[in-house]
Amino acid sequence: MKIAMVITGLGMGGAERQVCDLADQFIRLGHHILIISMTGEISNRPHSTAADIVSLQMRKTPFSVFKAYWQAIRLLNQYKPDVVHSHMVHANIFARLLRLFVSFPKLICSAHSVNEGRGWRILAYRLTERLCDLNTNVSQEAVEAFIKQGAVSAGRMKVMYNGIDTERFYFNATVRNKLRSQLGIDDNNILLISVGRLTAAKDYTNLLVAFAMLSSRSNNVKLVIIGEGEQKEYLTTIASAQGISERVHFLGLRYDVEDWMSAADIFVLSSAWEGFGLVVAEAMASERVVVATDCGGVREVVGSAGLLVPSKNSQQLFTAIEQAMMLSPLEREVMTREARIRVISHYSIETICLRWLNLYQDYT
Repeated sequence: MKIAMVITGLGMGGAERQVCDLADQFIRLGHHILIISMTGEISNRPHSTAADIVSLQMRKTPFSVFKAYWQAIRLLNQYKPDVVHSHMVHANIFARLLRLFVSFPKLICSAHSVNEGRGWRILAYRLTERLCDLNTNVSQEAVEAFIKQGAVSAGRMKVMYNGIDTERFYFNATVRNKLRSQLGIDDNNILLISVGRLTAAKDYTNLLVAFAMLSSRSNNVKLVIIGEGEQKEYLTTIASAQGISERVHFLGLRYDVEDWMSAADIFVLSSAWEGFGLVVAEAMASERVVVATDCGGVREVVGSAGLLVPSKNSQQLFTAIEQAMMLSPLEREVMTREARIRVISHYSIETICLRWLNLYQDYT
């Protein structure tokens, strides 16, 4: 099967990583993959060199949009895909509009969040809905949110969960010891980790305030934050104001997230909103204790294998982290083992890949 995947960009977000992981799986199963990235940023790419990647280098000018649009039309006319699968709001609208001038059998449009914008984006979604064959989103809550907002019609959006590479994300004791020694900490210290772009959606202020409360009660805790974003300077200022700068390590963009998962003891998600919560499932696959805000599809992912708290409540986040720290070794082992089994059973990239292929077959 020839599959063309259209995405807004190939930065370091969860949706971008999911597209690359799916591409690798499709190629492994003998399918042909073309990835069209609308913008020029390519921080994420499939491991396989068999994937064709084209960046349209689109910028926010009418001429650039027009040029990218006709370039995409030429690409699809040449490639002749069996399925076009677009990801994220801008790419979904873009791919639908491509159908006005180029013919391809089926178009599936995947959103990756409860909140992919309002105003013109919702209107554009609704007005172009007839141009796609199926919409998907990454959790039941996200599907219901899109229907409630009027972005899609009831019955026209299906839940399709993200997949996790459980061969990449697993607990590695050797790597754990190496990275912890780099930070100058031993097993008497508790290391927290949070991963994601430094944006308002991830609400790292919530985490830093909760961590400040924790630091005032415990001298043996440290926090690692992996990610880049427009809020970096603001968040370092918050950490300084809270008096926790020496305990918080902003590691920036990393390509060894799986290693740092093993190095940590507790994974914390402090988001105000999420779609699926891919990093939560990665932490679970790595057998880390998970403390997360109850937003988007996170509850669906975690089940009973972690601790959930309301969004935007630093006090409850602090309490849950402290509760996680107080788990006995047996309680921790039972919880983290259940977490990995849950991810392998429901969210492994192999399982999700086959679900997508079945869906493609249903709509071709």
